[in-house]
Amino acid sequence: MQLKVIDEVGYMIAKFPASYTIPASFNSISSFKSITYTQDECSIIAPVDSFCTDQALAVDRDWFIIQIVGELDFSLVGILTQLANPLADNQISIFALSTYNTDYLLLQNKDKKKALQVLKADGHQFI
Repeated sequence: MQLKVIDEVGYMIAKFPASYTIPASFNSISSFKSITYTQDECSIIAPVDSFCTDQALAVDRDWFIIQIVGELDFSLVGILTQLANPLADNQISIFALSTYNTDYLLLQNKDKKKALQVLKADGHQFI
């Protein structure tokens, strides 16, 4: 697969109460961001310090993103496992996220060098 590293800024993953209201300033973030609401929580991925996290129940900083390049058809099977398995075999934890078009992996910056080596050795190309 062709992959792209998104690391122009460091990213954070934050957990908020399910009733959390997204601040208007969030809309002005121009780089990668994601909001997911469930019955139990609101999870936000955004650049570190891009908005106030005072109401967060937990914040984990220092992540980077690997994007699968191109649009992935819903009929494709095993896309994430092709990336997750070699990383897991090397004790590298991931936070996976999918959009309509493609998949993303968030990895901790401390694992960046090893993760890129593992994925390249497994035949994946970075552009």
